[in-house]
Amino acid sequence: MIGNNIQEIRKSRGLTLSELADRANISKSYLSNIERNLNRNPSIQVIKKIASVLDVDLKAIISANARYEENQIPDKELIELVKELKESGIDKKEYKTLIEFIKWQNQNLGANKN
Repeated sequence: MIGNNIQEIRKSRGLTLSELADRANISKSYLSNIERNLNRNPSIQVIKKIASVLDVDLKAIISANARYEENQIPDKELIELVKELKESGIDKKEYKTLIEFIKWQNQNLGANKN
């Protein structure tokens, strides 16, 4: 169960086994054993590392009902965009204002083309 959830989320994020293992600072063989359900009881510390890298809540990995559609997990580009926004100092409340401005700008540019 845990291994299947990790593998599904990892693949939806576009990460290889090696990339996830490196980023989580665990061995590739250990991660492989978890994903193949050979190790069905990884430590909570390892699961936390993996969840952090995958940018999901711990419950998403350990839940028996965790089934993900591709569109339920943000893609890598969206995650990178959010990281850039955070690093730029833009507050979460300002995201909506920024999105509304972009929509307004696109509408006005589209109207000017006609």
